[in-house]
Amino acid sequence: MSHLHKYFVLSIFGLLAIGKVAVCSQQVDTAVVHGAVLHLSETVCDFGDIPRRGGDLRCEIAFTNTGDKPLVVTRLVTSNSCLKASCSRRPVAPGGKGVIRIVYQPLKSEAGAFNRVIRIGSNAVAGETHLTVCGNSFEEQVPVRKVKKGKTKVKIK
Repeated sequence: MSHLHKYFVLSIFGLLAIGKVAVCSQQVDTAVVHGAVLHLSETVCDFGDIPRRGGDLRCEIAFTNTGDKPLVVTRLVTSNSCLKASCSRRPVAPGGKGVIRIVYQPLKSEAGAFNRVIRIGSNAVAGETHLTVCGNSFEEQVPVRKVKKGKTKVKIK
């Protein structure tokens, strides 16, 4: 085979390969998902810096059923006892919306950075979805008492 002939054959194979890639990507783009689809408005609930003894923190994450079948949230599993999550168990119609309510209790956990996970079980085609709750809890400084110089009385019982 001449050098020009080899170049021509390789060029044709190259064009065929590019054409196959274009056809494959086109088939993936037009695929339609049938079933319920859970779409969270946010996947992270970041509380930022919070005092550990400041009380419970609350957050609500909205979700939408972007599928063509009703969506049912079957379970919410938290990674720690300081985190609670709740949601309505009623089916969410296609295009409908719902809310996941989260309560974080920093007093039940050590001070410092935290990163907790909520696993959302549902009948969605993607299966289980994860939601992250994070932040940094700190111990508040206890005010130092000023002691007057002089005699101190101590009572012993």
